[in-house]
Amino acid sequence: MHAVEVSGISKSFGKTEVLKDISFSVSKGEIVGLIGPSGSGKTTVVKTIIGMEKADEGKVTVQNQRMPNRLLLNQIGYMAQSDALYMELSAEQQLVFFSKLYGVPKNKRKQRISECMGLVDLEKDLSKKVMIYSGGMKRRLSLALALLHEPDILVLDEPTVGIDPRLRKQIWEKLQLLKEQGGSILVTTHVMDEAERCDRLVLLLEGSVLAVGTPQELKNQFNTDSIESIFLLKKAGESA
Repeated sequence: MHAVEVSGISKSFGKTEVLKDISFSVSKGEIVGLIGPSGSGKTTVVKTIIGMEKADEGKVTVQNQRMPNRLLLNQIGYMAQSDALYMELSAEQQLVFFSKLYGVPKNKRKQRISECMGLVDLEKDLSKKVMIYSGGMKRRLSLALALLHEPDILVLDEPTVGIDPRLRKQIWEKLQLLKEQGGSILVTTHVMDEAERCDRLVLLLEGSVLAVGTPQELKNQFNTDSIESIFLLKKAGESA
């Protein structure tokens, strides 16, 4: 059984078709990267998986149950591309609020908050209001919130945008550890060295799946030495 299975989903907004027959899966203990240029449909796929959007055709299942399904949301850690934070609250107030919302046991809340803020290097900024956080700090807080309830499945939309290389490395080490512990992770990224860290990649172009495979399989398939080159080759072929 796949942790996440996307089966033939299509989605239009008005007359604009943004997703065309998208299919892929994420297994337990696997990191899958959703890779593609801006406008390729990555965020719409992510929103469909977590139930924020409903596919016009096809279906999405999480833990073998069809989405949207509110009862499954506590099993998913979601980090949006745009930070959804309460600016007037401190980071600690937000973490306490979400730990209650997610049902984190009271005797574990302080420990989880400390662990998650330590991972994103914000322990010293717990008492600060989010309105004075920089853009990068807000991204890191959003990631801490996604990890807070130790979800079985992580869905992360551009999680390392605005984060310095040292912390990016630390975050990816944590993602690898979660994977080894049986977690299932779907991550969208524009950063090609991050794509290389994924077990499998789903390449999206103009709302369609271009290819699915391990980074090495895809480079072999397209006879190139980088994932980025695959998109450049495809674009060049369309222009010829």
